[in-house]
Amino acid sequence: MKKGFIAAMLAAGVLAACHQKDNQTKTEENMQKLELTQEWDKVFPKSEKVDHRKVTFETQYGLTLAADLYIPRIGMFNGGNDEKMRFPAIAVSGPFGATKEQSSGLYAMRMAERGFVALAFDPSYTGESSGEPRRTASPDINTEDFMAAVDFLSRQDNVDANRIGIIGICGWGGIALNAAAADTRIKATVASTMYDMTRVSGNGYFDSDDSEEKRHAAREAMARQRLADPMAMAGGVVNPLPDDAPQFVKDYYDYYITPRGYHKRSGNSNDGWRVIGTQAFANSRFLYYINEIRSAVLVMHGEKAHSRYFGEAAYKYMVEGKAEGYNVVGKPNPNPENKELLIIPGASHCDLYDGGYTELVGKGEPKNLIPWDKLADFFTKNLK
Repeated sequence: MKKGFIAAMLAAGVLAACHQKDNQTKTEENMQKLELTQEWDKVFPKSEKVDHRKVTFETQYGLTLAADLYIPRIGMFNGGNDEKMRFPAIAVSGPFGATKEQSSGLYAMRMAERGFVALAFDPSYTGESSGEPRRTASPDINTEDFMAAVDFLSRQDNVDANRIGIIGICGWGGIALNAAAADTRIKATVASTMYDMTRVSGNGYFDSDDSEEKRHAAREAMARQRLADPMAMAGGVVNPLPDDAPQFVKDYYDYYITPRGYHKRSGNSNDGWRVIGTQAFANSRFLYYINEIRSAVLVMHGEKAHSRYFGEAAYKYMVEGKAEGYNVVGKPNPNPENKELLIIPGASHCDLYDGGYTELVGKGEPKNLIPWDKLADFFTKNLK
């Protein structure tokens, strides 16, 4: 009886393994073939300390994402005996509306220089990734983008699947926190110069539109837009720049429109999002459970950033379970000791995209305001 039972269980295990392999093969076959640019077309120069290749992976929604994989150059770690090392890894995305050729690629490359396999990806419906109609976003789909990136890294032969972290920049900082709250495989998270896209979409900047009346008016306008022209684009960063533009708009212009950070596939550099493309964000609040994140989190913001209030409130809610701008009160975090808020003196919002420059258009001296070694120490400590 026992022998028959054991044989049946072994057979079931073999069938399950075959089924899993078949599913993996089908997934690979069903992945959309993307036309990826192979030449180096980033807004930053390639480091000689890393190797780089273009890759693709699939989300559970059937979308194929394009990414740049940055790998520490063999021979630079473990006394030069790192050919068979399994590295810690980091998935990176953001800012919201940008592409992997901009800030996220720079972050990934700098982390690879410091001994991490790093993946900078284009979110669904943007850049070189698949998805129609273009320039569309969703709290669920974009959170899945991060988790699918963790899937991809977990399967790499040179990655330790138990040591994976993520970095979200600008609007993707909030998405990174949401992913960390949902996916326990994420062992460490950095939210850099973060926006809470659901809060700003529903409440406006500095919660200036936080009323039922204003949200109702916005919902009516969106409903009319869906019938009038659902494909209409809202436009990227304002161009030409008005003389009376707020400083943070001038900062956006200097990064996205000038040679400092312009890229032809970036929505922010060109025609932006569909008018209704981010409608789902306005009716959601996706940081509800960040007070239950047990893994390590670093929220990093510039002292002078207009967006600083997003990061400070998210950090406070994550640790204490309550904060200004959050209408709910939760329990304090069970692991507050591995949460950190870092304010970078003198830094603006866009300074944390590429470190900042002393003159416009990326000229003058680099200000080097992104603390790369601090980020490396944070991940080294928490990706154990």
